[in-house]
Amino acid sequence: MLTFYENAFSPFARKVRMVLEHKGIEYEAIDGLSLGNRDQLLGVNGRVEVPTIVHDGVVVVNSADIVAYLERVFPERPVFPADHAGWVKARAWERCADSTIDPILIDISYWTWAIRNDQRPQGLLDAARADMDTIYEALEAALEGDFVCGEVSVADMALFPHLSATKLLGVPIDGARFPKLLGWYKRCRADALFAGDLSRTKEYLSDPSALDVERKKIFWRGDRIEWVLARGHHEWFMREIEEDRVLWPGLGIPS
Repeated sequence: MLTFYENAFSPFARKVRMVLEHKGIEYEAIDGLSLGNRDQLLGVNGRVEVPTIVHDGVVVVNSADIVAYLERVFPERPVFPADHAGWVKARAWERCADSTIDPILIDISYWTWAIRNDQRPQGLLDAARADMDTIYEALEAALEGDFVCGEVSVADMALFPHLSATKLLGVPIDGARFPKLLGWYKRCRADALFAGDLSRTKEYLSDPSALDVERKKIFWRGDRIEWVLARGHHEWFMREIEEDRVLWPGLGIPS
């Protein structure tokens, strides 16, 4: 049996869920970020992060490691291309989604779902637009055929949860400048796997006031801290710490 600690808002959990469903793997889903389930998640992941899976007693954390584990244990319907160059490309875009796109979009999202008494720091959205523009250019050049690596792969599953939020967050894909990228996004939305992912997230976020998660304090990962500091917003971030609006992950020691 596979137990999947997830959350419908987490782009990392959404990626893993799509891999599970693409491969046809049965699982039990638990919202690990629900306040009532945090202690249960803590029991298997000291950083109290989703996604986490427990499969036949084996605990796997970190979305990329989970995908690699699922690919090894359930090799049917692979999510990585068979050729070496395609594997490297898929992994590179998965990593870009996880560690470059995620911090940009998450850092500008706090004012859309968290309980805040301030405004987004001046210049933060402009920095996000500039950086996402660079990423859009690279993706436009990288697209091969219908999907990033030609066939559906983990690259698409990693990118889609992030890029589906770009319009809402004020960093939309300009179809005139990036027609291939916009075409990719539309194809994903028309595919049952990606459409199901988007539908679950929209339903989950339909009433932010009802979310059973921590909304007053922000959970900070290293990449998200790096981006906000590198874009010059260290004073704002220090105020967050001083005013006790920060949650830190626990130690990432194997369970």
